[in-house]
Amino acid sequence: MQYELKGGNFPVVVCQLENKEKMITEKGSMVWMSSNIEMQTSGGGLGKMFSKAISGESMFQNIYTANGPGMIAFGSSFVGKIMPLEIAPGREYILQKTAFLASEIGVQLSIHFNKKAGAGFFGGEGFIMQRLSGHGVAFIEVDGELVEYTLQAGEKMIVDTGNVLGFESGVSLDIQQVKGLKNKFLGGEGFFNTVLTGPGKIWLQTMPVSGVAAAIQPYIVTGGN
Repeated sequence: MQYELKGGNFPVVVCQLENKEKMITEKGSMVWMSSNIEMQTSGGGLGKMFSKAISGESMFQNIYTANGPGMIAFGSSFVGKIMPLEIAPGREYILQKTAFLASEIGVQLSIHFNKKAGAGFFGGEGFIMQRLSGHGVAFIEVDGELVEYTLQAGEKMIVDTGNVLGFESGVSLDIQQVKGLKNKFLGGEGFFNTVLTGPGKIWLQTMPVSGVAAAIQPYIVTGGN
């Protein structure tokens, strides 16, 4: 599979497939394709469907197969970027559950529950994430701009939860309270922050959908006078 990233604020990834090559996606992210691409929807088994249902993910995957050389494009659903990731044995990644766009068929997607007690009770969307393993190229949606850091062993980064895009499997995630009652209630940053601890790479996004929704919510007319 060969690919090319195109577009600006609303990017697409255009994939050139050889005969019988396959791509998968968990949501309606296909934007165009050649006529010899065949789509099949699969649930991946009852166990996987159940785990996806409790995590709020789509229970189904779309599998696209090229019958002869073909082309398929996947588009971002929000202003931002598309990041390619090379997945291989020993090179696994943990992502927020809405980040996955599409991948080669050899990439395996599974639910990842953060083990820290604080993350479980207070992490919200950060508690249930998605693990990418197996072998192949995966494409990840980035909300806004992408910022990458490499943390050394024991080094910590404090991040607003919505700005965490993903991290290498060696990085751990926990939740810590914002200190001080005045900071909690008047600071506008909420009660909790995410703490990422190295070693490993972390990827942060500058404009999460949740943040944009919260910012415009006061201006939305919900009805009535």
